[in-house]
Amino acid sequence: MDYEARKIIEAQRSGIPSRSIGGYFGGARTELIAEISEWLNAQSGGGKILTGSYGEGKTHMLNTVFSMAQSKNMAVSIVTLSRETPFNNLPQLYNKIAQNTFLPGREQPGFEHLIQRLSPDKMTELQLFTAKQLQTDKLYYLLKTYCNTDNADVRFSLMADLQGDLIAINQLKKMYKDIFAEKVVFSASFVKSRHIWDYFQFLNKLFAFSDINGWVILFDEAENIGRLGRKSRFGAYTNLAKFMRSEEIGLLSLFAITNNFASQVIDGKDERNYLAQTEGVDHEAVNDALDAIESATELTPLTESEFMKVLGKIIDFHSRAYSWQPSIDISELSEFAWSRGYYLRTKIRAAIEYLDQLYQYGDVSIITAGILEQETYNEEIPLPDEL
Repeated sequence: MDYEARKIIEAQRSGIPSRSIGGYFGGARTELIAEISEWLNAQSGGGKILTGSYGEGKTHMLNTVFSMAQSKNMAVSIVTLSRETPFNNLPQLYNKIAQNTFLPGREQPGFEHLIQRLSPDKMTELQLFTAKQLQTDKLYYLLKTYCNTDNADVRFSLMADLQGDLIAINQLKKMYKDIFAEKVVFSASFVKSRHIWDYFQFLNKLFAFSDINGWVILFDEAENIGRLGRKSRFGAYTNLAKFMRSEEIGLLSLFAITNNFASQVIDGKDERNYLAQTEGVDHEAVNDALDAIESATELTPLTESEFMKVLGKIIDFHSRAYSWQPSIDISELSEFAWSRGYYLRTKIRAAIEYLDQLYQYGDVSIITAGILEQETYNEEIPLPDEL
């Protein structure tokens, strides 16, 4: 049995997006793939937004980009926005991103070993960067403490901080004083709601010093921003603009969002009008975010010819998964699947169902609903003297 092929077929059959599929089904939408590949190669930073209808392959496209970026020796983070991962809360968002960051060639997330493997010269450069190039120097003292202690509990707490589970400032001061016998004097007080971007910059620099060719963050279901309250939405838009403008550190971000967001949220909730009446908000950043969403790259439905290419791969994987050679006209399969639903995932599942029946029974039976009739049931009940 070809277990990889079986895994691919089962993932497609379930309709649940899987990163394992991304590396195999990138042949469709070739123009968009080429555009994203060029964007990854340039490593110039900034963000992109993809929009499309439900079931049309947005998550699949993110998984394809995941595979593309890893093949280019890039670190990739992938998160789904939700109530547990709200986009208006940047410290909480960083925690989710750090826990879901995958380095090239690694199946499990994590980056602790990069710090442990840095050469002394690179570590000195990194410490200098954290001391001089960030908004605060908190990470300088944290990194210096981490590198100069053998205490496993201390190192665990400091690594947890780098992964977004921030420790109290007084706790860091105590750790530093216990090791160096001197007080910490911060150049600026660290406030996580204002200075968490330091952590993004730190990670990005750590990856660069580790000979990794960039960092890509993939945000799925970004339409959940629309479920936040108005004040929180404006905070989320401000954060989105920050990711879209991240050219100065070379960080790449890709967002997937439903194509009705502009009509249902931006227009439906009259965002720009309320923004004009709201004080204490970065109006320019929010407007830039709204403009970016409205001008997002649309993930258009596959053409029939593109769909045929996808079906060709599905046939190949199905044959390998079950060790058989389907005798099938791909045009016939395409016609069957194309007529079985509006969404792309529904069409793909229909194609796999077709192949399943052909494999098991040698023929395909089409189940249709006829006229619903009223069931009747008559039972002759014997009289007592007949018993």
